[in-house]
Amino acid sequence: MAMRTTVLVLEDDDSIRQLLAATLRAEGHQIEEATNVRDGRTLASNRPIDVYLVDLGLPDGDGVEFIRWLRGWTQRPVIVLSARVHEAHKVVALDAGADDFVSKPFSVAELHARMRVALRHAARTAMGGSTRLMLGELCVDLDARSVQRGDERIRLTGTQWRLLEALARHAGRVVTSAALLREVWGPGHDEQLHYLRIYVRQLRQKLEADPTNPVYLLNETGVGYRLVSR
Repeated sequence: MAMRTTVLVLEDDDSIRQLLAATLRAEGHQIEEATNVRDGRTLASNRPIDVYLVDLGLPDGDGVEFIRWLRGWTQRPVIVLSARVHEAHKVVALDAGADDFVSKPFSVAELHARMRVALRHAARTAMGGSTRLMLGELCVDLDARSVQRGDERIRLTGTQWRLLEALARHAGRVVTSAALLREVWGPGHDEQLHYLRIYVRQLRQKLEADPTNPVYLLNETGVGYRLVSR
């Protein structure tokens, strides 16, 4: 099975939020729910989120400011859900960093399709138009959210996948430990290096022929890690 996508639904209308949560769960997604900016920030800071669905009119602030805050540390897809239909509102949200804008009322099927497009686009953009990275006999497919060795699927946990994905998006380049911690665990964890070391060790056990002498997932001492395609 491909990795489950975790979606944060930031929406204060109970009926819309509950409908989205129910339909997304039915498609196999994991859902986090928030009704205001404060709780949205808390969840985003402490949960590994793959896609953000963000309402603009929230009781304690504007969704645009939430999007700007997100873009300070993550490039995960953001789709705006809003009853604001004027072109200026859409432009402001998109300029703030949103990937798409869906006006209320909307078709749930259309929203699901736009989510799939946003995820595919993020995967392709990250790797210069390609969604696949070869590590020897291993194929990392960001679009399919999978790792395979020939016909064998390498099973990863959600957190292991997010770490591998973050490294694959910058393949060949050093990614600092702080950036990885923010991207995978959220900005509330950028000092917790032990998390990173544990999951790097776990990834090496699954990806490397000799985990004690890695050739793909390399440590840049005092800086971070680099994923090397060979």
